[in-house]
Amino acid sequence: MIPVAACSGQTVMVLGMGRSGLSAALALRAGGADVRCWDDGDAGRKRAAEAGFDTPDPLKGGLNGVDLLITSPGIPHLYPKPNPVIDAALRMGVMIDNDIGLFFRSVASSDWARFETVPRVVAVTGSNGKSTTAALIHHLLAHAGFKTQLAGNIGRGVLDLDPLEDGEVVVLELSSYQTELARSLTPDIAVFTNLSPDHLDRHAGYGGYFAAKRRLFAEGGPDRAIIGVDEVEGRFLAMQMAEAKGDDRVIRVSAGQKIADGWSVTARKGFLAETRKGRQAGSIDLRDMSNLPGAHNHQNACAAYAVLRALHVAPREIEAGLASFAGLPHRSQLVRSLNDVRYVNDSKATNVDSAAKALGAFTNIHWICGGLQKEGGLDGLGDGLSNVSHAYVIGREAEAFAVQLDVPATVCTTMEAAVAAAHSAAVPGDVVLLAPAAASFDQYDSFETRGAHFTDLVTALT
Repeated sequence: MIPVAACSGQTVMVLGMGRSGLSAALALRAGGADVRCWDDGDAGRKRAAEAGFDTPDPLKGGLNGVDLLITSPGIPHLYPKPNPVIDAALRMGVMIDNDIGLFFRSVASSDWARFETVPRVVAVTGSNGKSTTAALIHHLLAHAGFKTQLAGNIGRGVLDLDPLEDGEVVVLELSSYQTELARSLTPDIAVFTNLSPDHLDRHAGYGGYFAAKRRLFAEGGPDRAIIGVDEVEGRFLAMQMAEAKGDDRVIRVSAGQKIADGWSVTARKGFLAETRKGRQAGSIDLRDMSNLPGAHNHQNACAAYAVLRALHVAPREIEAGLASFAGLPHRSQLVRSLNDVRYVNDSKATNVDSAAKALGAFTNIHWICGGLQKEGGLDGLGDGLSNVSHAYVIGREAEAFAVQLDVPATVCTTMEAAVAAAHSAAVPGDVVLLAPAAASFDQYDSFETRGAHFTDLVTALT
């Protein structure tokens, strides 16, 4: 645990008793704050009470005397409209923050003066690939001999981390919900993977969504900014972060284009290339790394490679680490091969852009898709559809989803029916791919549950 000494003596209310909320409450108490807790659900309030916290209703006087309100990421604080508790806090002039802000305010301590190498923080954000990129960075660091921990939107809550040690590197995956509100953002290295439409209601549109991601850089002021430039927003952000053309404090990353100036890491036709001051500084053949299939994973590899190079790790050592990366569940995860048919779980492909990237990574695809559609329809699937032999559509609105597809499609509704149909139709050399291009909440409580169901069904095939 990282005690939040910065709030010692203050009265703090924590709103939302999920993983991050409860860990924030415990860390605040350990740092000397007077902590109150609230959750709209009975189960959340019970967890707080069992941990020894008072749970006064914030709308019935519980906010009186509160100096700081800490809110969980899933609770809206501005759009589409503020949660009633946050609205009341704003009216009362109460400061609002989240656990990410508390982490950056509290991670350094007086003990750091004795460190030979001060610990560093790498923060990863973006629309797609940030979980894989963060996990890959963490893996490469461990492979290179660094002491490292992984937290944030993946794995542990940030305040559940162990106190940092000499030379350690912490890797944080940060969502737009987290970066938008954190009052302190000071990573040593910040990574922006890419941008595509997501969570637009929460941010009142695409511009607000980008602005939430941009805060990590514009307000965080990292020593090194690693930025995916395959979209105009990334190119704009890279320009803003650079002092001048060729400024190598900005490392530009691309999975498809050649970058003319400065420090860059690109992947083209399966080859990763690092270029600095006009000269190639390293290269890696990614084509045989089945653990990192497709251009989107090559972009993730480029971003992770750039972080390790910024930390002075040699290219050959990074290459060995890339080859040994096992990948993450539900993200281009090879579940099994059966009769020379590969079954791949990419349940994390919850939007059109991430599904399009998954489709671009394979050929001869029997595609399991569907679920709760997000804004914008399916027009962004683009060239990936040319790799689809047949689609098997699941979800409560499967028929409406299927009519938007310009490929042969079967309305299956359930995962059981979709897996059975795809298994029956697939021939050696084909791929059965779960990449829904939609959220899971019409049938499952999370994309993990959806992916686990697919995995169980595939494992049982004979």
